[in-house]
Amino acid sequence: MDSATTAAIALDQGFDVHALSFRYGQRHATELEAAGRVARALRVRQHVVLDIDLRAFGGSALTEDLPVPKDTPLERIGERIPSTYVPARNTIFLAFAMGWAEVLEASDIFIGANALDYSGYPDCRPEFMRAFEQMAQLATRAGVEEKRKLNIHTPLIHLSKREIIQRGLVLGVDYSLTLTCYDPDSEGRACGHCEACLLRLKGFREAGREDPGEYQPGQREHGETGKTKRRREQAT
Repeated sequence: MDSATTAAIALDQGFDVHALSFRYGQRHATELEAAGRVARALRVRQHVVLDIDLRAFGGSALTEDLPVPKDTPLERIGERIPSTYVPARNTIFLAFAMGWAEVLEASDIFIGANALDYSGYPDCRPEFMRAFEQMAQLATRAGVEEKRKLNIHTPLIHLSKREIIQRGLVLGVDYSLTLTCYDPDSEGRACGHCEACLLRLKGFREAGREDPGEYQPGQREHGETGKTKRRREQAT
C-alpha cells in the first residue's frame, strides 16, 4: 500500500518512474504479484524484480520459520522492534536502488518508508534516510566526479495510514491491487491479524473507507472490530 502510494506521488510530481522490487526470500512472495499489478496499473516506465536471498542470514520472521506476531494491541505497535524486522533491509534495498539510479543517470529515489503508523523499524526513520543520502554522495561516481546529488524522497514518512490512504485515493490508487500482509495464505489473501494488516485496517477505518483488499474469510472483520469488541466485553 505504501509503495503504491509513493509511486503515484512520484508520477504526480512528474517523475519518470522505474520501479524496483525484491525477491529476497520473504515468506510473503505474493507481494511481488501485487507489485506487478500496481506497476502495470500505474503504467510505470519499467518494473524490475531483483533476486537476493536473505534467507542465508535469517534473523527475521519474514525470512525464516519464526512466528509472525499477531493481534498486537494497536496502542502497543511500535513500542519494540518486532520479529518481522529484516536486518538492514532498507539499507540493502536502497543500495541496489542507488546502483540502478547511477546506471539510469537518475538523481531521485523514492521509498515508501513511514515512521508514524509503523512497527518501529529503525531503517524507516528520517535520520536514517538523511544519513543514507549523505553516504550516497561519497559512494558513487555521480556524487564524487559529477557532484550530482542523489535525493532520497520519503513522501510518506510523517503521514498516518489514514493520511496515506487519503492521499492515494486522490491520486487514483487502486488499493484492491495491493497486499500489505506479513503472513498471507497460499492464495495471497491477507491474514487480518499481523501488525501490517492491523495498521492498514485502522487507516481505512479512520479514513471512513472500506478496505478493498482481499482477506481470508472473516479476518477483515476481525481486524476492524475485534479489538473494540474485546475491550467492550472486558469493560462490561
